[in-house]
Amino acid sequence: MIAPRARQRPPLSGEPATTQRRNDRWEPPADLSALGRTVESDGYDLRQGSSSGERTAGLGAGRGQAQEERVTQSPTTHGGVHAQMEQPTPDLAELADTANRIQAAIETVIEGKPEVIRLALTVLLAEGHLLIEDVPGVGKTMLAKSLARSINCSVRRIQFTPDLMPSDVTGVSVYNQQTRDFEFKPGGVFANIVVGDEINRASPKTQSALLECMEERQVTVDGTTYMLEPPFMVVATQNPVEMEGTYPLPEAQRDRFMARLAMGYPGEADEMDMIETHGGAEALDVLEPVADAAHVAKLVDIVRGIYVSPAVRRYCVALANATRRSPDLRLGASPRATLHLVRAAKAWAALNDRAYVLPDDIKHLAVPVLAHRLLPTAEAQIGRRDASQIVADLLTRVPQPDADGTRAR
Repeated sequence: MIAPRARQRPPLSGEPATTQRRNDRWEPPADLSALGRTVESDGYDLRQGSSSGERTAGLGAGRGQAQEERVTQSPTTHGGVHAQMEQPTPDLAELADTANRIQAAIETVIEGKPEVIRLALTVLLAEGHLLIEDVPGVGKTMLAKSLARSINCSVRRIQFTPDLMPSDVTGVSVYNQQTRDFEFKPGGVFANIVVGDEINRASPKTQSALLECMEERQVTVDGTTYMLEPPFMVVATQNPVEMEGTYPLPEAQRDRFMARLAMGYPGEADEMDMIETHGGAEALDVLEPVADAAHVAKLVDIVRGIYVSPAVRRYCVALANATRRSPDLRLGASPRATLHLVRAAKAWAALNDRAYVLPDDIKHLAVPVLAHRLLPTAEAQIGRRDASQIVADLLTRVPQPDADGTRAR
């Protein structure tokens, strides 16, 4: 029987650093090297989700282990961040190198979709879940399977059907006549990468079996809680065209997916290459892993240490509030959506070999992270304005922080 494991809080490194504010401008303390880059977070720790006067931004070499890095004052600023790295840290260089190798491995299977693959890696490193929504035959399931194969993690595929039961997803306790006791049989969700194919074909009762594991990374069966091993990611696919016999995902379920993406049709040249490369053999069979679960968990720890300035955080909150006040939307972005946007931006910055988040990172990820959570009004639907268009319009209207974080434009 699998014994439940208690959740442990990640340790914080360093001591609280004193800061000064002048003209709404963030000034770091004079000596950061001795503190492991512990900086102020406006009284709220985004990573821990609890009120505190500090947050740790050190790049960890492992769980509970912070790595010091030298920071110098520079006139060049990024979103209010005055601390600029002298050179890329070894951890960031390792992350970028590993991510490039994973992307190259996936591109041997998925032709001509580098931006889609990059977003999938962003969700993985940000500890999120991915919803792939597109027409049949464009490689939705293949992307999920190739991602799992490239990082050599445990992977389970669940084909969602109308007769699928919640116990098929979470697991069930079975009576063992020999031991005269109940034994827990894990369900399909006990894996590092869970591929939920055509998730909207299962009943809402079965879809709800994923709620706890996606948010809390645990499964509770018969009063016993079983923790899921990190890294854990749900990659779900659904077909928006054939809606007969399907059950649309409820808002609570959609809000748990960090991002939604569409594969799209390949270009003519990419489709020609696909025919030549995959016409005689299955490319997934020859895909070799380039990382493992422990390595990915280390990369996730690095992403947690990426710095987000107060100006960029205020920009995220302003964007979320704009969706809640928009007359074109009857349901705006939730606080969870804001948190997901920040986490995704940190992973995107790390993939681009940066230890800090820029406002442009937020703008780049706003549509895939926010749009699937929003519900347009009837008037917007009549005007053929979908959620992605509304978010894109809000990005042009919400003031973006300047480079020094003191003004908005």
